[in-house]
Amino acid sequence: MTASVPTLDQPICLRRPALRPWCLRARLARPILAAVLDRAPVRVTMPDGTTLGGGREADAPTLQIVHPTALFERMAHHPKIGMGEGYMAGDWEAAPGTDLADALLPFAQRITTLVPSGLARMKRVVDRRIPSGTRNTLLGSRKNIEAHYDLSNDLFTAFLDETLSYSSALFDRSRPLAEQTLVEAQHAKIDAVLDAADVTAGSRVLEIGTGWGSLAIAAARRGATVTSITLSHEQAALARERIAAADVDEPGLAARVEVRLQDYREVSGQFDAIVSVEMIEAVGEEYWPTYFRAIDDLLAPGGIAAIQSILMSHDRYLATRRSYGWIQKHIFPGGLIPSSEAIEETTTEHTSLRVTATHRFGRDYAETLRRWRRTFIQEWPTIAASGFDETFRRKWEFYLAYCEAGFAADYIDVAQIRLERVEAA
Repeated sequence: MTASVPTLDQPICLRRPALRPWCLRARLARPILAAVLDRAPVRVTMPDGTTLGGGREADAPTLQIVHPTALFERMAHHPKIGMGEGYMAGDWEAAPGTDLADALLPFAQRITTLVPSGLARMKRVVDRRIPSGTRNTLLGSRKNIEAHYDLSNDLFTAFLDETLSYSSALFDRSRPLAEQTLVEAQHAKIDAVLDAADVTAGSRVLEIGTGWGSLAIAAARRGATVTSITLSHEQAALARERIAAADVDEPGLAARVEVRLQDYREVSGQFDAIVSVEMIEAVGEEYWPTYFRAIDDLLAPGGIAAIQSILMSHDRYLATRRSYGWIQKHIFPGGLIPSSEAIEETTTEHTSLRVTATHRFGRDYAETLRRWRRTFIQEWPTIAASGFDETFRRKWEFYLAYCEAGFAADYIDVAQIRLERVEAA
């Protein structure tokens, strides 16, 4: 199953080539881009051989602009979307010898200072509002999840490790990364989440966001009884297959796991532990109180919740929470990354839950993404055979590299967060 994907924006000067020589926005975009590039040690080459940017060193990462007018037009009309869509369209690329994530890293490291202050004041003019159709209502959540996770199980199995974990691995920083497999690091992540929620034999566990079943299987192996919920038909089908396969070698395991196609707002019952790995980013800010109240209501007395969440600084969260970017349009519709402060404020105001422990490991996500992208590129012929085109390849290559640079620059982070109930006095 291949879900429909958003189309590329086509500004008027791209739709009507005769207008390109008079495209004022594109002509204005070039000096603005040049001013931004002067603040980052990256070299940008134009088709005529001229260069832009502050990359003076011979080994500076280099980007090549292939179609300048098209790129500048996209960026002038939609600055937060145009750069990524330009890559999807082939308007620019990493030069030979330059890794895409390495070229994006200097921008991620300087994200708050790249735009000159005079231009930064124009933020309200260039920001696009988040489309109302992406709200995470009961129906909207299903549509948003399907748009990404129901693309194809074959796609994800092609580049993920054998655990099919589509979230950050947890590496042992006391050992060289090259000595650690992604499978090993993903099992470490799963164990850490289960440990944070005190999952043991006899625990009644609710997993919000099934993925492809590895965490549920691991919890069942501890002797827990697991209810795992997802909105993805593709994930649910393959997770059930993997649970049944595990039961062949460990009879009785499947009887301890139930995978449901269900929204977290529709769950009832009491659970000793609730775990949710990189699910909150898809909830939407509007529904964070509902999400945490559901966890609070479903936890049995003395129960513990553990979530793994991508995070950004509170200042960046406040600055971006109302704007619409490339990731939201093309990768995770309806998504928003919280800050740790936003999580604590929401739980304090709306629940009896409190954060009692936080373990951050953002650099491990950079390494995870690097390995995913390497495998994605290697396996592209197999992925393409499932019906995905060149625009899709470029979109996912940019997505993985863009996120890798964000984590490597500490612009975004990831953490496992333990939540416990504080009873009213």
